[in-house]
Amino acid sequence: MIKIERAEGDFARGYDKVVHGESAYFVWLNRGKQSIVLDLKNREDAALLARVIAASDVFIQNLAPGAAARAGLASAELRAANPRLITCDISGYGDDGPYHDMKAYDLLVQCESGLASITGAAAAPGRVGVSVADICCGMNAHAAILEALFVRERTGNGNGIAVSLFDGLADWMAVPLLHYDYAGKAPSRVGLAHPSIAPYGEFPLAGGQSIVIAVQNEREWRALCGALNCETIMDDSRFCSNVQRVANRELLDREIGVALANLDVAKIGSTLKAAGIAFGFVNEVSGLSSHPQLRRISVPTPSGPVDMPTLPVRWTDRSPFPGPVPALNSHGREIRNEFA
Repeated sequence: MIKIERAEGDFARGYDKVVHGESAYFVWLNRGKQSIVLDLKNREDAALLARVIAASDVFIQNLAPGAAARAGLASAELRAANPRLITCDISGYGDDGPYHDMKAYDLLVQCESGLASITGAAAAPGRVGVSVADICCGMNAHAAILEALFVRERTGNGNGIAVSLFDGLADWMAVPLLHYDYAGKAPSRVGLAHPSIAPYGEFPLAGGQSIVIAVQNEREWRALCGALNCETIMDDSRFCSNVQRVANRELLDREIGVALANLDVAKIGSTLKAAGIAFGFVNEVSGLSSHPQLRRISVPTPSGPVDMPTLPVRWTDRSPFPGPVPALNSHGREIRNEFA
């Protein structure tokens, strides 16, 4: 994958300097890419980019609204010149509609889509702690590109793809939106709890630790009551179904909190696991760093190797290696020679 950068480099290179002087954001997202600096206003650079695109399978751009067309990179024109090409235009809000020409960044779209309104504790909206609008859009683009490549294998023809940050989060917001449109009320912010299922949420333990317990059905509800030695509430009419438990969540959480307080903190995990109850401890990032399930991989960067979470896909016949993180224009000469 060839990454085209401006002379000062991708903005993300300067977001922070925490990884040997490199940006954590850039290191995460640019493993295995080649970097070349091009000035699209320069005739020779523009001609070079045209040759690269003509030899490419996929062209992806996320320039500001209208910028690609002004630079002579309109997707329809590129596909007309190369019918096998797959183009992917990434935008904030799509190519039409009243927001089509607005700049968009992750937090803005989290707010515009309503995601922030259902995220966080009751007191105020909250941002999801990672850039979910960006990630969602990238995943949608990836899936669509793979589908387009598959279709091209059958038809020989490329295709045009357009994805936006807003459309991606709007899709993810389908359940809250359906609640609002058909029941008249969107889910409330409930912090570390589930708005539609109970018991499903955070419970404090001794020593400052917290645990999240998740019960999905009546069998698990009865198993939880047995594991916590609180059979007296098992058949209580206030907790006899998920609907009743959600309606009486405050009282239910108090009863479960008392029951947890009577258990040895060191044995709570093994007790719940033996009962077949889903649970997870509420970790800080330090807990992830030392988590026994975390798999890491060493990735070369211009400033030294970085231990990162390994790629999430596991292959039966290979070990994942995403490739090094490129320095700015580190492949410029190589690419210019290849497409001379």
